[in-house]
Order: sequence, then C-alpha cells, then structure tokens
Amino acid sequence: MEKELAVKNLDKVITKVEASRLRVSEHHIVKIIGISKYSTAEDIKTLYEVGQRAFGENKVQDLKTKKDILNDLPIEWHFVGRLQKNKINNLIDLNPTLMHSLDSIELAEELNKKLEAKNKKMSCLLQINSAYEDTKAGVKPDEAVSIYKYINENYKNIRLKGVMSIGAHTDEREVVKKSFITTKNIFDELKPFGAKYCSMGMSSDFDLAIACGSNMIRVGSTLFK
Repeated sequence: MEKELAVKNLDKVITKVEASRLRVSEHHIVKIIGISKYSTAEDIKTLYEVGQRAFGENKVQDLKTKKDILNDLPIEWHFVGRLQKNKINNLIDLNPTLMHSLDSIELAEELNKKLEAKNKKMSCLLQINSAYEDTKAGVKPDEAVSIYKYINENYKNIRLKGVMSIGAHTDEREVVKKSFITTKNIFDELKPFGAKYCSMGMSSDFDLAIACGSNMIRVGSTLFK
C-alpha cells in the first residue's frame, strides 16, 4: 500500500466517522479498529505511519506473526476472531489490548482458568448475537446482562470492558439498525458494571452503528484497499 493511498483511505474513514458522531453529540468519541486480517504487515506499518494506531486480527497465529514483524511499533493490537480453546494460551502470551469475542460462559471459564495459571489478566468484550442469527456466535440478547454480571463476579482474571456485536446480515438498513439498538440498550444497562465500549459497526454499516450509539468500530476494506 502506497502512503498516499493510506492517507486517502484513513481520511475518508475519519471524515465519515466525524460526520456520524457529530450527529450524535460533539462529545461522542469513536475508536477506529483497523481490521487487518487480509492485509500484510507492511500495509499495517504504512497505515500506522499516517496515524492509525489500533489494529485487529481474527486468527491467533496471524496476530503473532504480524506482531512479531512489527514489534518495534507500539501498535494497539486487538483480537476480533472466534477463539478456539486450544489457542487460549497462545493468545494470552500475545497480550492483546482487547479481546472482542468472548461469546459464552464456557469460553470465559476456560480463559479464566488459563489466565489464573499464568497469573495474567485479559480485557474482553462480551459478544452478543443481537440479530439471533444461527451463523453468528455470541450470547442471546435476553441473557447478555445476566451472563455479563456472572462473568464479572466469578472470573476475576477477565476484565469485561463492554460488549460487541455484528449487525444483522441483510441489506435492509432498518433490520440492521434494530440489531444495533438491541446491543446499545444492553450496553447502557451494563455501564454500572464496567462497560466502557460498545463495539459495533464494520466497513459497510459503521455510520449507522455510530448513529445508534457505537463508540468502537471495526473497519477493514475501507482502510485496506
């Protein structure tokens, strides 16, 4: 990726984010995570050099590879993929800033057990299947609040920082909006229990997600193209 293109792409995303967040409030802050799973370490470096600081990978091995290559840069690394239990120790060793995809009590129990064994902690988001889609992971919306509180109370090596969801898989914007509002309502209920981030919105729908209250978006193709 040429630096000129990286600047153009990042400016385009920031301009759209600014327009969307100002429609909510001038005080509403939105964090941009560059989803780099289909991109090279060199592309990440180029975007870093023009101002993007946080990047997300969806495979533990890819995160390790890119983090090793770019270890001289203070990049804020996020893990956004589905975590297999046999990869938990590897992810713990990589110490991501935030793990976005804690999708069940069973995974939380296993993650906490291995964090305890290593005397480490990990910041995570609870993934919510806000559109009730069979193809997506995540807890059901009507169980999300109780599961969040249960993990908070019982798994002390996990630091829950909020919630994450993927918008409904449809071109109907009203249906997508409904799934975002479902997540935002859960986030609001969980603020007294440490919820800081409401992560929802990707390249195709982050403007709508921000309008619904998202304060963290995951952008891939719009930045890396």
